[in-house]
Amino acid sequence: MSVVVRRLFSRRTLAYVGATTLGVAGGGYYYLNSGPPYPASVLETRRPPPPWTPPSRQAMLDALENSGTHPDSEQFDLLIVGGGATGAGVAVDAASRGLRVALVERGDFSSGTSSKSTKLVHGGVRYLQKAVMELDYEQYKLVCEALHERKIFLHTAPYLSHMLPIMLPIYKYWQVPYYWAGCKLYDLLAGKENMESSYLMSKGKALEIFPMLKREGLVGAVVYYDGQHNDARMNVALIMTAVKLGATVANYCGVTGLHKNADGKLIGAKVRDQLTGREFDVRAKGIINATGPYADTLLKLNSPDHKPIVRPSSGIHITLPAYYAPSQMGLLDPATSDGRVIFFLPWEGGVVAGTTDTPTKVNAENEEVTANEDEVNWVLDEVRRYLSRDIRVRRGDVLSAWAGLRPLIATRSEGGTEGLVRNHLVRVEESGLVTIAGGKWTTYRAMAEDAVNTAVEVFGLQDKVNGPCHTEELRLVGSDGWSPTMFIGLIQRFGLDTDVATQLSDNYGDRAWTVCALAQPTGEQWPLHGVLLSPNYPYLEAEVLYATRHEYACTAVDVLARRTRLAFVNAQAALSALPRVIEIMSEELGWDRARQRQEFERGVKFLQSMGLPPNILSNNEGNGTLSWATWAKKGFLCIVGMHPPAVPTIQAVKGIPQQFSRAKFEPGEIESLKVVFDRYAVVADEDTGLPEGSLVDDDKRLRKDQIKDVLREFAKEWPGSGYERFRDADYRYVLTETGLEDREDVGFDEFVEVCENLKDVSLIPVAPRKVKVERRGIPVEKSGGGV
Repeated sequence: MSVVVRRLFSRRTLAYVGATTLGVAGGGYYYLNSGPPYPASVLETRRPPPPWTPPSRQAMLDALENSGTHPDSEQFDLLIVGGGATGAGVAVDAASRGLRVALVERGDFSSGTSSKSTKLVHGGVRYLQKAVMELDYEQYKLVCEALHERKIFLHTAPYLSHMLPIMLPIYKYWQVPYYWAGCKLYDLLAGKENMESSYLMSKGKALEIFPMLKREGLVGAVVYYDGQHNDARMNVALIMTAVKLGATVANYCGVTGLHKNADGKLIGAKVRDQLTGREFDVRAKGIINATGPYADTLLKLNSPDHKPIVRPSSGIHITLPAYYAPSQMGLLDPATSDGRVIFFLPWEGGVVAGTTDTPTKVNAENEEVTANEDEVNWVLDEVRRYLSRDIRVRRGDVLSAWAGLRPLIATRSEGGTEGLVRNHLVRVEESGLVTIAGGKWTTYRAMAEDAVNTAVEVFGLQDKVNGPCHTEELRLVGSDGWSPTMFIGLIQRFGLDTDVATQLSDNYGDRAWTVCALAQPTGEQWPLHGVLLSPNYPYLEAEVLYATRHEYACTAVDVLARRTRLAFVNAQAALSALPRVIEIMSEELGWDRARQRQEFERGVKFLQSMGLPPNILSNNEGNGTLSWATWAKKGFLCIVGMHPPAVPTIQAVKGIPQQFSRAKFEPGEIESLKVVFDRYAVVADEDTGLPEGSLVDDDKRLRKDQIKDVLREFAKEWPGSGYERFRDADYRYVLTETGLEDREDVGFDEFVEVCENLKDVSLIPVAPRKVKVERRGIPVEKSGGGV
């Protein structure tokens, strides 16, 4: 006994126990404090921050023009061309170093690729897989860089970005260790900057958290963490931060020419105000090309012999209703039917699904890229593969669909996008033009740092800068007074609805106090303030005023697509809100009726690129909505002084029929179907096997060969109901799907099921064979899964 006691309390045993205790305590302390918590507010009070009104757009234009007329005193150090994520990041970096910075953007800020991303702030699990499986060091470097930038991203703009758990459902047992090891390697590469540790989840737990998943064959899931953000709002926050640091910025200003001195070096550019047509010169010591997929356009303007360096790739996304996924859990399909990656993510009250990877060409005229219908159906097919059979994935559930361009860097003259990595490139032309291209949203800050470092060296600005880059610690506008509970103060002070207060806090940060100060009373008992733009979404009319006064919104599309995100969340709701947005902006900016009509036309055209059918405004003369012939008639009457033309009313826009309806049947449609069904159906005989005592109506059966005749007759009584266009192939497909192909007759409930399936199938446009073949042939090796 004494020997045992001596061994238990020996120095060696005590040393082992002490070391183990310290190790467990240290590991527990590290675990309890792991993950990137929200940075604390720098303000010591809950009082709103002091209001700040940036210089007007006209003041910015005057400053740009003065640099051309008074170059000795007003010359800029840098002129940045491009107002997307990269250009805005470059402006913030350069202005924070004390340089005199100008930025011009041909469209609106983030009107191109930067507002049409997958909304992820991620290292890229797909890139990591490629790095390991193909021993690709470039992919490995990209993952490491992106994981480092991910944490910085979440700390510099905490109100615009957050952690999001993403589930990888597993349907084969051998994939459990494979995906688990991959996610753990992802955590390991992030090191101390990791968000949360990935973990394995049982089948039962996976279905509890994500009940929409297909349960057949499911063996479990792995959950890992990445970041998510509001891309266009983040872009605007970068622009406003640059302005607060002293930068001069102007949207809707395109570069039409470059000025060079006798030595062939760039000294400025000719700029055109797209809204007024006025042209003027801007003088700068150096120019940075940050135009993303359009980089080659400016490079060709600099040198007509330029060979393209960007190989653009198009990716589409769709927005589905919120009931398709849990509000706090995303999903990743790592192996789709053709090898691509697809994300399924909750965002802004909806669910974003995508993306595809299609080699494409850049339109120099800045036309909107649209989502191909075949690609939309492919995404729906992939979503359908992972969801429960109880959930019918319908084309009518697509609330919006958009396409964006990835600015991939070409490493060879020809070929597809499969060999292109998402690394960025900084290059300098003989004229001194600095081009920053490639990369992705997550690495925008590192790209900006490299671009500014190069510009300082090339243009000899070492004496102008106040030090090295410090954007790793620089908080963006709206961050200082924000905290995760700030929305409660908004509710208590202004009497806002909870969803509205949360949306304002998450998208404006501490600037939400200024937005709320513009909110009008509702006239209701609750909420007290905050008139909604759309009754089903938490966007306020006050945001239109704020965007116009404080965020350089110049058009109705700027507000609907990039200051609020209504166009991305629901294109039909954005169309309904369009007249009210035009009305508010007209009062604020003094638009005449011609400009109002122009805004409406532009808005409708943009929303058509977001998934609205192209004929949305045609053939509505009969219901008094939006016939252009009616507008022409009103214009003539205006000329003769009888009455003026007007932008369509909100009620008129709401009266436009939807091509893809979320509800399967219109009000009263089922009752009318019953009337037509009874007209053809007969009471079942005794051989049907129906139980005795059944009601006569329930005993009526319709012969299967009569269904098409019944529906065609119904289509005449209900024009536009969706039964006019179905084909025999659609009819046979639906009978097979519903299990009725071997039946001779159907009851009313079975008839209704056939009707609802026919409406889904007949509404899907048939893609040309050429398009289908081209999509199936898309290379997928390095698509990555995010714009």
